[in-house]
Amino acid sequence: MLYLCQHGYEALLERELTEAGRPVAEKGPGWALTGEADAATAGLDDLAFPHLALVAPREFKGESVNALAQQLADFFFESMRGERIDAEWPCVFSTVPEVVGLGRRATGVEKALDELLRKKLSRVAKLARPELPRGAGPARGLFVFFADFGRVFAAREAVLGGQRRMADDTQAPSRSYLKVEEAYIVLGREPQPDETVVDLGAAPGGWSYSAAKRGAKVIAIDNGPLKGGAFGHPLIEHRLEDAFKFQPPFAVVAEGEPDETEVFDWLFCDLVEEPHHVLQNIVTPWLANGWCRHFVINLKFGHVDSLALLREVRAPGSPFAEHAVNLRIRHLYHDREEFTLVGHTRP
Repeated sequence: MLYLCQHGYEALLERELTEAGRPVAEKGPGWALTGEADAATAGLDDLAFPHLALVAPREFKGESVNALAQQLADFFFESMRGERIDAEWPCVFSTVPEVVGLGRRATGVEKALDELLRKKLSRVAKLARPELPRGAGPARGLFVFFADFGRVFAAREAVLGGQRRMADDTQAPSRSYLKVEEAYIVLGREPQPDETVVDLGAAPGGWSYSAAKRGAKVIAIDNGPLKGGAFGHPLIEHRLEDAFKFQPPFAVVAEGEPDETEVFDWLFCDLVEEPHHVLQNIVTPWLANGWCRHFVINLKFGHVDSLALLREVRAPGSPFAEHAVNLRIRHLYHDREEFTLVGHTRP
């Protein structure tokens, strides 16, 4: 397996893979290669740092664009024997962006490969798409990674973590807007019209704006100001309160009936706070009491051991293990020193 991660986090990727019983045989900027036995456990749902994993990758070397393109074409034609492609399929080229000129080399090889495919399999070539499929999970197509100018890995099968670069919105008040947009893809769900959202630590309002633009009703909790598209938005109610003290209000019930706490459809939480403080004082009560149905939560690991934090949130006694389902923990494309956790609360 060839695992790709955000550049600068290779050491943490290696630690996570090693702890998961997937020893790294070789690594480079933004990637780590593990042994053949790892192919049997290809899923990424239990890993945070990989964005994409190439299953059983083949390595190719060549000094020229045409030489690399021909090898990739031969590999694709050979692997297609007995296979029929009738729908759009991903033909995705990726590189280490920090290596100057490597992107241009990859683009050149991609164009040369496209010409070779069109000459032999015109119909199949027209169905190729240069983007990863939306969402997380297995995918089949052609996935090519440039480790260097003359060294390429390619695979027909890949496993997606769901991370990807998102398009900005000029009305979004902060860069954090991109993180929650990316988190929806990992979860496979996003706020719907008339759903309710509480955004703890909302200012300047990137996450609140993201939900409101989809028609959700948002309560934004923060003593700081909202800005951009979040400021004055008719679907956003801004409350100047402490995120750690806010609790859902009681629902209006018939006289004589027991009080019922309102349940929000979504809990958003992106606080610049020590992660254990967030886990104890926000995550635990919100999940244990069922105050939300879905959640997107960021935990900062800049001042703690990131792998130790992962072990804690995955441990049997953690609030996520006891009160959440379909939990996915990711180091997103738009994350820095933080994890994004998405999932649903148990009914």
